[in-house]
Amino acid sequence: MTDRPDLAAMIVPLGRALMAAEQPVLAAHGITMWAYVVLLHLDEGPARGQGVLAQEIGADKTRIIAVLDDLQERGLIERRPDPADRRARLLALTAEGRRLRDAAQAEIQAREDSLLAKLPAADRRGFLNALTALAALPRDEIAGL
Repeated sequence: MTDRPDLAAMIVPLGRALMAAEQPVLAAHGITMWAYVVLLHLDEGPARGQGVLAQEIGADKTRIIAVLDDLQERGLIERRPDPADRRARLLALTAEGRRLRDAAQAEIQAREDSLLAKLPAADRRGFLNALTALAALPRDEIAGL
């Protein structure tokens, strides 16, 4: 027996509380959590179609279509033909999508800073470094533990 809770037992409640804290910020910017996730992910570059995007962000590909349609109608993302496969569409952020994402993210991270300030500076840096490293691991590597 160990003297600490399982990682999921600590991270899941924290994640839920952080998501609840993000909701009013996202609502003020007129976007849903899934829309925000899409905008964050597309910052890494165009995605090759909605199915690929859905898989990469862990969303159901049939449910993400409405999110993508809304983002496109609002001029926040664009769908354009993939030069490598004309049947496929590339999904990319527009300048307005990037502006909205940056504004929402800045407000969210400012709020997070007040939570992180509860940790000593060295612990805060260590926590963020460790979290960044673990979050970068491929999902199947984590699931295969």
